[in-house]
Parts: sequence; C-alpha cells; structure tokens
Amino acid sequence: MAGYDDIIADLPMGDIAAKLGVDEATARRAVDDALPALLAGMGANATDPAGAASLERAVVHHDPKLVEGGVDLADVDEDDGRKIVKNVFGTNTDQVVTALDTKEGGGGNLIGKLLPILAPIVMAWLAKQFTKKQEPAASGGDGGGSGGGGGGIGDILGGLLGGGSGGAGGSGGGLGDLLGGLLGGGGSGGSGGGLGDLLGGLLGGGKR
Repeated sequence: MAGYDDIIADLPMGDIAAKLGVDEATARRAVDDALPALLAGMGANATDPAGAASLERAVVHHDPKLVEGGVDLADVDEDDGRKIVKNVFGTNTDQVVTALDTKEGGGGNLIGKLLPILAPIVMAWLAKQFTKKQEPAASGGDGGGSGGGGGGIGDILGGLLGGGSGGAGGSGGGLGDLLGGLLGGGGSGGSGGGLGDLLGGLLGGGKR
C-alpha cells in the first residue's frame, strides 16, 4: 500500500519553502509535523461512520491529477485548503496550529500557512488511492454501499496511519500507532512523546 513517503515524494519542497519564506530544511521539518497531524485528524474523524462518509464525499470531489507527476503549487487551491483544515480539526483548529507552531519555534505562523497548502494535496492523493481501491470492486458490480462504516477511506487511512513508514502494519492500530510512531518518532526530533502528546486530545474535532 502507498504510504507517507509517497505523499512526501509528490511535494515540491523547494517551492513550498520559497512560498513560506524559509529554507528547505525548515520547510521539510514543518511538513513532517503538519502532514502527519493532518492525516491523523482525518483518521480520527474517519473512525466515526458519519465522519468517514463526510470525508469520502469530500475526497471524491478532488482531482487526483494534482498529485500525478509531482505537484505544481500553482494548481493548489489554498482557499479550499483552509476549508479542509477547518473540517478536519473543527473548533480545535487554532489549538492544533498553535501547538505545531510552538514545536517549530513559534515564528511566523509557519504551520498556519502550510496546512492549507498540504490539505488539497492530501485530498487529491486520497482521491487517487480511493479510485484505485474502487477499481477492483467495480467488477463485482457498482457497489456504491460497499463500505460498511466507510470502509473505503477508513481502510486507506487505517493502512496509512497504522503502517507508518513500516510495513503494511497488521490491520493497523490506526490512529494510536500513528500518534505513537509517526508523530512521536517521525521527524528527526529527539525522544519524547512528540506530537502524539501534543495533539492527542485535539484530534478528531472535525466534521461528523
């Protein structure tokens, strides 16, 4: 299954750094905090059937072409990104941004600028995976209601979050594994519970 590193590979890190007004290493560190938090927020919402259905409806309205052959930042709709971020984190949006910005040194609202850039990219990437996932099912009929409790998006996020950068992670402890693994040990950031501790209580506040 495609994973976190595949999303990173699609990102034009130099262009993102230029847009944020920072060097590439700083941009990469910020992405390594913001991207897992965004995925974890989506994963937390997708554990609820209504949240999964809402996310699935949003995903199918995003064009996978955005992430095919690498992302052109000129094609990223940041207004759409701001809406996605609000839908993912709900009333906790400002707290999540502040917590991540503090981890990054608190200067210049770096995460607040970055999340609306990443959000449409993640949605396009999920749309690409979702389309691939639906193709084998198509031969068995147009199973519109196939996903018991949002199996489609839930499965994609579960594999992505549960597996981290490791293997296909046994059916995924899902969000718990992500927060403990990807967020805690993800970046080069030294020990400590990392973002898992920072965000544990804030994720899952989005649209249901």
